[in-house]
Amino acid sequence: MNTADLGLPVDVPSTALFTDQYELTMLQAALRAGTADRRSVFEAFTRRLPSGRRYGVVAGTGRVLDAVENFRFDADVLAFLEEQDIVDGPTLEWLASYRFNGDIWGYPEGEVYFPGSPILRVEGSFAECVLLETVILSILNHDSAIAAAASRMAASAGERPLIEMGARRTHELSAVASARAAYVGGFTSTSDLAAGFRYGIPTVGTSAHAFTLLHDNERDAFQAQVNSLGSGTTLLVDTYDVTEAVRTAVEVAGPDLGAVRIDSGDLLLVAHRVRQQLDELGATRTKIVVTSDLDEYAIASLAAAPVDAYGVGTQLVTGSGHPTCSMVYKLVARAESASPKAPLVPVAKKSMGAKSSRGGRKWAARRPDAYGIAEAEVIGTGPVPADLAGHQLQVELVKSGEVVAREPLDAARDRHKAARGALPMSSVQLSRGEPVIPTEYL
Repeated sequence: MNTADLGLPVDVPSTALFTDQYELTMLQAALRAGTADRRSVFEAFTRRLPSGRRYGVVAGTGRVLDAVENFRFDADVLAFLEEQDIVDGPTLEWLASYRFNGDIWGYPEGEVYFPGSPILRVEGSFAECVLLETVILSILNHDSAIAAAASRMAASAGERPLIEMGARRTHELSAVASARAAYVGGFTSTSDLAAGFRYGIPTVGTSAHAFTLLHDNERDAFQAQVNSLGSGTTLLVDTYDVTEAVRTAVEVAGPDLGAVRIDSGDLLLVAHRVRQQLDELGATRTKIVVTSDLDEYAIASLAAAPVDAYGVGTQLVTGSGHPTCSMVYKLVARAESASPKAPLVPVAKKSMGAKSSRGGRKWAARRPDAYGIAEAEVIGTGPVPADLAGHQLQVELVKSGEVVAREPLDAARDRHKAARGALPMSSVQLSRGEPVIPTEYL
């Protein structure tokens, strides 16, 4: 589901200043030099995956499309640029009518990617494409990092649901984007109501330790919550003594108590003891939810525990140690002149070290083996080989400035599950390793 499906507002204030100053100064210089209208191709990609990761996850594509649509230099923005003497008069005049009228192709949201994958390809004049660099990278780097962490956690959790609970651990707007990316990566719900409102993600939540401490005793707190929310609610049982709390919870709510939540202690040991106690008290259908600074490793360590759901916060919204994907946005081809018929010339950065790039407008395909499992990410600039034509990864997202590929968020979520399922089994191993399939260039 996405905001459009719900009939909720998708418009945001202009995204034009979600950029770096040098994009505008490059524009000014290109306009003055007469090169601003040269047809150009930019690509977003990463040279490497974060250390130890086996694959990346494309997330934020839908937000990129919204950002491109809202990239407008309104009167207030233009006044700021003039007051701060950022650009000259002719450039301000050009910006006043800015609309992206080019084309964007890319990996669809939820797809996996590897080093060198042309995740997004932006084509148009140099002027209209160069301005989008920072906002595109800002969204893709953040959302893809969160989705990758979420994907690893979802793989570790198996069929057990995951709750996103990181709003209090990050910037308030990042929290909404994080919940969206986590949902793409495999989480089932969020505690963040703004994410539920904007993107239709299921929301959950009951009470914190403060609610228990508010009351004279734990029984009164549990009774108040059950009176308000019903016996199917989730009671937090680790404020004082867990064993006593579980006993009281079942006495108050009865055997139909929905769930208990454990937020501290040795989760593996406590979960086993709580499950045994619940069963002995006749609450055999009561679920156990665990929280407390979980990451993919902690979740994996609880695979044999009688846990029914996990709540994850800090480690998720910080990318579980990798808060960015190190994506870059590079010019890979440009026309020899401003003529619409001028041929494209491949261009590339040829610096020392690991910061070089490959020129040319690229296509990408994922070659499967005889069993349909991915065996290589193939990237080329010439004709697509016949055997790979049906395995190409890029789809058209924007055509002549119009978004043509907006989709429900659940489509991206389902796509990711399918894409991860088509990778070799070693992709979900948590031990450090190289990308699960190699990148080949043709």
